[in-house]
Amino acid sequence: MRKHLKFVLLCLVAGLALWWFGRGMDWDRAWAAMKQADWPLVAVAVAVVCSTCMIRALRWKTLLRPLAPDASLHEAFAATCVGFSAIFLLGRAGEVVRPAFLPLSDRAVKPGAAFVTIALERICDTAFVFLLFAANLLFVRLPGADEATFARIRQAGLVLFVGTLAGLVALLWYGRHAGAVTAWLEARLERLPRLLRKVGKLAVGLLGQLGQTLRVLAGGRALLVTAGCTAALWAAITLANMLVLRAFGLGVGAGETVFVLGWSLVGSVVPTPGAGAGTYHAATAFGLTRYLGHPAEQVQPAVIILHLVVFGSPLLFGLYYFVRSGFSVARLRELIAAEKAEARDPGRAGTGKAAGAASAANA
Repeated sequence: MRKHLKFVLLCLVAGLALWWFGRGMDWDRAWAAMKQADWPLVAVAVAVVCSTCMIRALRWKTLLRPLAPDASLHEAFAATCVGFSAIFLLGRAGEVVRPAFLPLSDRAVKPGAAFVTIALERICDTAFVFLLFAANLLFVRLPGADEATFARIRQAGLVLFVGTLAGLVALLWYGRHAGAVTAWLEARLERLPRLLRKVGKLAVGLLGQLGQTLRVLAGGRALLVTAGCTAALWAAITLANMLVLRAFGLGVGAGETVFVLGWSLVGSVVPTPGAGAGTYHAATAFGLTRYLGHPAEQVQPAVIILHLVVFGSPLLFGLYYFVRSGFSVARLRELIAAEKAEARDPGRAGTGKAAGAASAANA
């Protein structure tokens, strides 16, 4: 019941944001702008967005290598397409689909490895986006902002850039010393009162999981490949956004596109159905009109198509791989239970694998 109520509330938020975005919109003019858009540029943007699924798959396989050396690139690509299709259809609730899908289609990957590496992906993407957006604020020109506002934006960009770098250094250090840090904290917890000790153990457990995640990047090669794939990924995303905006006559360059992309990402974080439907549109349009000075009647149709391109492009691939897979929640639960049993009793690993193979054969 609570889940259904939450979904209804999110739908209401999406509807309210869409109303705010489209209020006073001249639909005849918007339709005319869509017909006059440069659709070959939009088609190129769709191809670029689809290519990001392969970049994500390559990065995912790199992150999985220490935990699942035989992971399949093809299955990682399929899971990525299915996952982003789920986000487009269900909103942020669909994010769990990607790590849940891969272990069902690739026996070399366990559920724990899939979820841990997806968490690490999120850390990589968040850190890179913060660095990219912050660095861009130091150089981008914003015609719609006055000098005082522009100065404050640059100061915020500098603070964000330095803070993100410091956070990355701290995370890399912690990844190498997680065991020693958690052991030191556990020793100190024994001196605390019982209630505080319970809360502290929960926090230490979470820190231990973070350390396990960061250890995936302990090797220099894995770190370089992951960083390269992350840079290529966001370069492609920026290019796709810029192509769509230019297709609608919005003369944005790379710097302006990154600035608007930051607003788009803020809007898409809100877990409304349709991959931030409404909030994505409103935030993106605000960045384009308020700070870059583009007229709303030109921005609104561009943002509608931009949302469909950025989030909907992998949909056909995702639907194809999902239908082909025979996805089963019951089978995923079996895999998770088998992994937990193996963690408790490593000697049963062979039995668990044999049972999993028999179950897959019966399916």
